[in-house]
Amino acid sequence: MPILGTWDDHDYGWNDSGRHFSLKKETKELFLDFFEEPANSARRQHEGIYTSYMFEGNGKRLQLILLDNRSFRDDLRRYRGELSHDDRFFYPLDYYPHEIKDSTMLGEAQWRWLEGELRKPADLRIIGSGSQFSISFNGYEAWANFPHERQRMLDLLKKTRANGVVFITGDVHYAEISKLDEAGLYPIYDVTASGITSTWHFATPNTNRIEGPIMENHFGLITVDWAKTDPLIKMEIWDVRDNQRIEHTVLLSEISFK
Repeated sequence: MPILGTWDDHDYGWNDSGRHFSLKKETKELFLDFFEEPANSARRQHEGIYTSYMFEGNGKRLQLILLDNRSFRDDLRRYRGELSHDDRFFYPLDYYPHEIKDSTMLGEAQWRWLEGELRKPADLRIIGSGSQFSISFNGYEAWANFPHERQRMLDLLKKTRANGVVFITGDVHYAEISKLDEAGLYPIYDVTASGITSTWHFATPNTNRIEGPIMENHFGLITVDWAKTDPLIKMEIWDVRDNQRIEHTVLLSEISFK
């Protein structure tokens, strides 16, 4: 099976690092060489490693969009001292959200590219992001630390009328499924699978969580039944002992504009 990937911080550079990481050009080449990216690949022609793929069969189109949420991302805003303690959480918080609209997660070139991708005809779109997209703020790394960027993504989905978007994410060393509700848009599901070889000792609060958390080593799986008149999208988490731990199924019509 082909392996198609993007990166998160420990593939890219230092823990939680963004656009100021000094060796990002070198790590990009190492990453692309490791995944045997062709020499003429568009990924080697532009800054960052964002890319997309289109799979077609039986009259259906599935688009896989892999974002780069490291190469262009502004530094996170770090809490200091007593400010990191919040009664809503049982642990000290690392970061707090950017409040200014020019804070960036993807950078303008990647945003322009993404709009073009979302305008391409597709029945289902899976968007891969290293950082979680649909979770509520938890004081750690996530799109929630860039609320203007997350809103920009939601607004872009509305603007392009892109149907069938599901996010797949990682980073946190446990598994969960989150659902983000937004006026004028279908629910945005986020399947987080992160920990086939590593674990974490607690899961953060997440008011958008609908399944999980699964703390044992695991992997994620998305299966699409195209034979149905209204295709079924099944989101699963399986642990390393071959136990299915999560199964959540939605109809394609449930994640499409009416």
